[in-house]
Amino acid sequence: MTLRITEDIRSITDLKRKTNSVLKQIHETKRPVILTVNGKAEAVLIDAKEYEKITNAFGLLKLLIPAEDDIDNQRYKEAKAFFKDFKIDKEI
Repeated sequence: MTLRITEDIRSITDLKRKTNSVLKQIHETKRPVILTVNGKAEAVLIDAKEYEKITNAFGLLKLLIPAEDDIDNQRYKEAKAFFKDFKIDKEI
């Protein structure tokens, strides 16, 4: 999803005048559109399905935070040792 500055940066005025074409562009390209006010970025429009994908990905990343903390604080086992202990605990 590479931004194309000549196509994906639009003014709020452009959005007001050409709403359907901006929405069509977002749906077809799956790229976000950056909206500007007085030449400065103000907001980003993104396809709803792409937004869901992004929020799901962030949700998964949040699950990794405790694991990273465990690694930073050396609260982990090597896989071989873990499975050895697991088999003993479960009497496998």
